[in-house]
Amino acid sequence: MVKEQDSYYQEIKVYKLENDQLVESDRPVPQEVPVTIYLNDHEIVTLLCLGDHLKSLAVGFLKSEGLITDRANLKSITVDEEKRLVRVTLEEDTELNEKLFLRRTVTSGCGKGITFYNALDALINKKINSTLVIRIDQIFHLMRSLTEASELYKTTGAVHNSALATVEDLVFFRTDIGRHNAVDKIYGDCFLNSISLEDKVLLTTGRITSEILIKTRRMGIPILISRSGATSLAVSLGYQFGVTLIGYVRAKKMVVYSGHERIR
Repeated sequence: MVKEQDSYYQEIKVYKLENDQLVESDRPVPQEVPVTIYLNDHEIVTLLCLGDHLKSLAVGFLKSEGLITDRANLKSITVDEEKRLVRVTLEEDTELNEKLFLRRTVTSGCGKGITFYNALDALINKKINSTLVIRIDQIFHLMRSLTEASELYKTTGAVHNSALATVEDLVFFRTDIGRHNAVDKIYGDCFLNSISLEDKVLLTTGRITSEILIKTRRMGIPILISRSGATSLAVSLGYQFGVTLIGYVRAKKMVVYSGHERIR
């Protein structure tokens, strides 16, 4: 079983309602810190995140937004833990600042996340043609494994979880205060370690919106499973991209939004 360390939280004083009275108590809450990403010395974005796996988070974000395309072009990645800065350098000078900020989009993510994709650009992506199939019992097994993997969620109840999996079991797990960040950490790890994704499944606890679906498509993953539901645009893109989209996986229930032909 893939497990995540119970860390990146602190105890704070709160007041809990007990027997109609407010009682002082200690409460664990997850860490939330700003991390600024630079690409070729251009400041790209500041993400509010848990503060772990910063290298993977930065690379995953840049890759999922199309700002990095070729691993061979990566010259260096420097992480300053104290200042919470990640500097990614490519072989070529991309001169991104002005172009990117003209294309910013406020997403539906927690904390009004920023993404640089243009929704119309996403529609021209080619459809995923995958022969991967998954059984119903495997779907429930993977979601149970995802729930069991996060010690931080069990402690605080205030983070999102995501995992890369085969149809059999989890490959590795990431957590963060934002569902986008958790997915980007996974993408970053896969990109840096040349992990193939066409035969993998992506799991998340967060709602499935268009930006999560687009990240999944860019990763080339054919099956996306969530404990939460999907938006109308996400479902439409699921059909457009050939992604099997499964939501509300809880107890013995689920909703298949698109790509039901991959389910056995």
